[in-house]
Amino acid sequence: MSVFLVIVGLALLVVGGDFLVRAAVGLSFKLKISKLVIGMTVVSFATSAPELLVSLQAALDGVSDISLGNVIGSNIANIGLVLGITAIITPLAVDKDFYKFNWPMMMLVSFMLYYFLWNDNVLTAIEGIILFVALTVFLYLLIKSSRKSTKTNLEEVDDALAVVSNFKVGMWLLIGSAGLYFGSKWLVEGAEQLAETVGISDYAISVTVIAIGTSVPELAASVVAALKKEKALSLGNLIGSNIFNIASVLGLTAIIKPITVNPATPEILSTNIIWMIGFAAILIPLILIPKRFEIGRLKGMLLFGAYMVFIYLALI
Repeated sequence: MSVFLVIVGLALLVVGGDFLVRAAVGLSFKLKISKLVIGMTVVSFATSAPELLVSLQAALDGVSDISLGNVIGSNIANIGLVLGITAIITPLAVDKDFYKFNWPMMMLVSFMLYYFLWNDNVLTAIEGIILFVALTVFLYLLIKSSRKSTKTNLEEVDDALAVVSNFKVGMWLLIGSAGLYFGSKWLVEGAEQLAETVGISDYAISVTVIAIGTSVPELAASVVAALKKEKALSLGNLIGSNIFNIASVLGLTAIIKPITVNPATPEILSTNIIWMIGFAAILIPLILIPKRFEIGRLKGMLLFGAYMVFIYLALI
């Protein structure tokens, strides 16, 4: 039953998240929000909704381990699993803006999270507000700089959604909200039951099974694009997802309900958050050693191999 709840929960999160993104973009067009702002804020917030609902549900249920494991595991999976596998299939070009803007912000919020948790083992409402304000400033600067750039990529915003009816937007919003609500509820329940059955911690399940599950849609889209020899993956979008996971998902969750580090799972601070920072930090030497500004197959194998080591250590 626990495995069934996890699978159904993940499926509902994927479907609910997809409908919510469509509804959010359609609604944004109706509100006359520019395509640039939609791509950089609305889509990013909507695609983080599954992680947000899972983290919030877990925090409200008193299982903060799942809130933290979900985000830490997803951030590691985005680089080790999604980026690793995509680079193995096709080499990935890296824009120079990546290490001037996106990467420093990812490192900043990662270290902020580590400090806030290490300081008193709690991510408080005030600290959640600080993270969310940092995200707001980052988005403002990102939009400002993108408006000056002619290279801004807005492929992820579907123009067809500008002409959908109000009824359709409303239905998508209802379906998306229902999918996210029941998906997060059942996923958290299933994860708790599965951890109990297998005899490992809620945290170990969340940092592996749940994290991989919430990264599957991104991985599938990237692999399909890579196989078709299309633009496989925007490294900026992937890093943006990691920034949103910490500053938006954990930030908003902590504002509603403070997130406490469980004394029974010290590996959150002693090991796994270090892995998360390590995967983020290694990107700079990877893009600077030959070939420069490219993550090729060998680098992809290194990332994927490191991710397999992380999963093994997390489960034992």
